[in-house]
Amino acid sequence: MTARDNKPPASSPGARTNERRCPICGKPRSEVYDPFCSKRCADVDLHRWLRGGYVIPGASAPGEPEEGDK
Repeated sequence: MTARDNKPPASSPGARTNERRCPICGKPRSEVYDPFCSKRCADVDLHRWLRGGYVIPGASAPGEPEEGDK
């Protein structure tokens, strides 16, 4: 039996962080920028959040009444 046989599969809970992939580009993750591979991919994700790119569809919230609606 070799040391390679004792390595956990990438999908197991005990898999190392760098065996998972960056959600932006698919490269191996970096320990420094986890869950991303680099600062660039972390910034791309932040930009998507700030511009409203990650939205959960749902019913619109009721608007606040305007001054003339009282």
